Amino acid sequence: MALVESAMGHAALLEEQDFYDTVISIKSSDVKTMVDAYRLAAERCDYPLHLGVTEAGTERMGLIKSAAGIGSLLMDGIGDTIRVSLTDDPVKEILAAKDILKAIGVRDDGVKIVSCPTCGRTSIDLIGLANEVEERLRDCKKPLTVAVMGCVVNGPGEAREADIGIAGGKGEALLFKKGEIIGKFPEKEIVNILIREIEKM
Repeated sequence: MALVESAMGHAALLEEQDFYDTVISIKSSDVKTMVDAYRLAAERCDYPLHLGVTEAGTERMGLIKSAAGIGSLLMDGIGDTIRVSLTDDPVKEILAAKDILKAIGVRDDGVKIVSCPTCGRTSIDLIGLANEVEERLRDCKKPLTVAVMGCVVNGPGEAREADIGIAGGKGEALLFKKGEIIGKFPEKEIVNILIREIEKM
């Protein structure tokens, strides 16, 4: 592959000048090309690899492409540093990179949100609640799993398994903490109560 040949050529030129402090980056805006290039490079050299999907696009598509490319390589044990490239506020690139690392288990600091999709059994504003919980816990560094579940069928099981979680009912929700029910609270109060309990943990 031409990308890899070019990178190896540049690395060889540096070696000829006794320069070995090298990190190789073989970015592409095409996810499959990027993944294939890094896999081939990992087979051919021992240099650290800097992963990224370059010019990945806007926040939504850029995050999807970066997660697919960077995440799959890291899960294969390939890559030493990463860069998420978004056509957006650079701060969002950092947040996205941290989220990718958390999703694949490389980082364990901060909150991991578990939430279900909406379905016919959902009786609360699940989307609104999940978004509010995620936003309010964005800067929380505690390594906690927080469940935000929308119904009484699957909700209690997931909430019980999390460090802390809510399981929605009709206009209300059960709050679980370390597998035990803390209480039943009105929907409009549940997020504030959840946050207060997390602050105590």
